[in-house]
Amino acid sequence: MGRAIGLREDFDGPALRRLARNSKSAPQARRLLALAQIYEGGSRSEAARIGGVTLQIVRDWVIRFNTRGPDGLLDGKAPGKASILNDAQRRALVEAVERGPIPAIHGVVRWRLIDLAHWLHEEFAVSLDETTVSRELKKLGYVKLTARPRHHAQNGHAMEAFKKGFASAVAEIRANLPQGTPIEIWFQDEARVGQKNTITRRWAQRGTRPSAPKDQRTKSAYIFGAICPEEGKGAGLVLPFCNTETMTLHLAEIALAVAPGAHAVVLMDQAGWHMTSKLKVPANISIVALPAKCPELNPVENVWQFMRDNWLSNRIFTSHDNIVDHCCEAWNKLVDQPWRIMTIGRRKWARRF
Repeated sequence: MGRAIGLREDFDGPALRRLARNSKSAPQARRLLALAQIYEGGSRSEAARIGGVTLQIVRDWVIRFNTRGPDGLLDGKAPGKASILNDAQRRALVEAVERGPIPAIHGVVRWRLIDLAHWLHEEFAVSLDETTVSRELKKLGYVKLTARPRHHAQNGHAMEAFKKGFASAVAEIRANLPQGTPIEIWFQDEARVGQKNTITRRWAQRGTRPSAPKDQRTKSAYIFGAICPEEGKGAGLVLPFCNTETMTLHLAEIALAVAPGAHAVVLMDQAGWHMTSKLKVPANISIVALPAKCPELNPVENVWQFMRDNWLSNRIFTSHDNIVDHCCEAWNKLVDQPWRIMTIGRRKWARRF
């Protein structure tokens, strides 16, 4: 029989008992008490009885303790099954996700987990289920996110130029104001809400097909909405149509929400009722037109998406008044959540001025 392995000399029985009392791990505490018994002259059999294990396991504890000290007696995480994908296959998966599917080849306009599983099998003869593909994507830093709207004919150079020149545009407006006037940055847009409502995704049991009511009638109303992300506040009206008169009413509503003594720079798209010379602009507001075909510069677009997904979709509106009531309720919910406006609306290029 081989000679018992000695314990390291920089610990003793009382020290291990103190460590056991302070340990937050019950298995580690039990192992420390077993080794303390050996330090105090007890036999390996007595240590095995205290630990509730065999002599061979006590020997393993001694080796782990001599190598790493008390930390060696903590339970380690099991290594688990080795990944099926290698590094080259992961890089190819990343490239495929970033590139997106080709509808004529892959038959879909966005990747689903099952599509990626099929692609991996065709490319590398690797068989993965959807859960494993999802786990691999999460390890690579990918999650499923809702895309921001982007116009198909967008001019990327115009959008970047606008962001870079925005500070200069605000400086020009400030130069014509009394010295020390605070500036508030607002974003404005309109959304049509009608009986031909949208249907959103919903939780349902796997394998079932959930349903939602869908109306074909055509009554509608418009939410005129504006937000000031830095202050977490908004100003909105629900009106029957979009024209110069209704836009004038909304500007007046925004002017009331601007802090006393401050001046609002309101960013909006180039709709005809926004840019007309007949528009009556309050004295505490200056309008800055966003570049054409660049909706993602306007965070109110994301506000509409949030409101539809959470408060306005999957509904049947019985009348025009019913539409107005629900639109008012949804907008008031948003205004009551200033942190929501800040989270959705803040843009680095439109920082506080």
